[in-house]
Amino acid sequence: MLWLTITILAYFILAIVFLVDKYLLTGSIPNPKVYAFYVGTLGILVLVLAPFVGFYIPEKSQIALSLLAGAVFVYGLFWFYKTLQLFEASRVVPAIGGLTPLFTFGLIYLFTLGQEILSPKGFMAFILLVLGSILINLKKEKLINLKSFKFSILTAFFFSLAFVLTKYIYLVQSFWNGFIWRSIGGFLMAACFFTFFPEIKKEIFRKREKFQKKTAVVFLSNQTAGAGAAILQNWAIFLAPLAYVPVIHALNGTQYVFLFIFSIFLSLKFPQILKEEISKEVLSQKIIAILLIGGGLILLTSR
Repeated sequence: MLWLTITILAYFILAIVFLVDKYLLTGSIPNPKVYAFYVGTLGILVLVLAPFVGFYIPEKSQIALSLLAGAVFVYGLFWFYKTLQLFEASRVVPAIGGLTPLFTFGLIYLFTLGQEILSPKGFMAFILLVLGSILINLKKEKLINLKSFKFSILTAFFFSLAFVLTKYIYLVQSFWNGFIWRSIGGFLMAACFFTFFPEIKKEIFRKREKFQKKTAVVFLSNQTAGAGAAILQNWAIFLAPLAYVPVIHALNGTQYVFLFIFSIFLSLKFPQILKEEISKEVLSQKIIAILLIGGGLILLTSR
């Protein structure tokens, strides 16, 4: 189960990327379209690998599917950033984290007419992982409301659709070929944002204060790490059986386990950088969530 190890490694890196973004570099969430534009545009840099990885032009149907998958992913990012802009992350992240694997499971069941399903043990692991992912982020005083739930549904659906379409690419194409074509699709969606939304042009070309050299290095290194994690996540999708693609999304809870551990360590070791205050009730909740996620991992790795 190499895909499982790769998935956990991807979420480990994403946890570090999240910490750097949150505590060192980022301020308020800017225009979501601008965020999605930058992610989609930077993805095209993968084209530099084309001469070295046996890049080829597949059938027209596969080109269309690949471009669609990349475009849907970038569009999903737009809704994700839009949701974070409008609502507190503690309200919507648990909902998105819980809904995305469920939508992925439903889409695969629908697309395969029920032919690709998890084994009983795999399904139990999936449920434990989803419950753990929700619980580790949930805050009683910041429960989701109807409006934020609607945005969370849209975000989760587009992420799920992008995941499933991506897996169907990898069922036919080699990993790097499918990944490059998918990145082209993301770039084209970013180009649409740039073309049809004037505020993006204004934001991109406005004068900015210069980054300090050290900050710029940290920022670029962090973005590179994030790109590496995205490649690992796609590699996991490539390797995993179709029925287990929802589990990759459900394993997102491991990212928040890593974040919790990192936050505790940093608050103890470097309180001047990060101070994490956790009540007994919250600690108990997170321990239960970690046990659920751990139980899911044990089921996945047991024979």
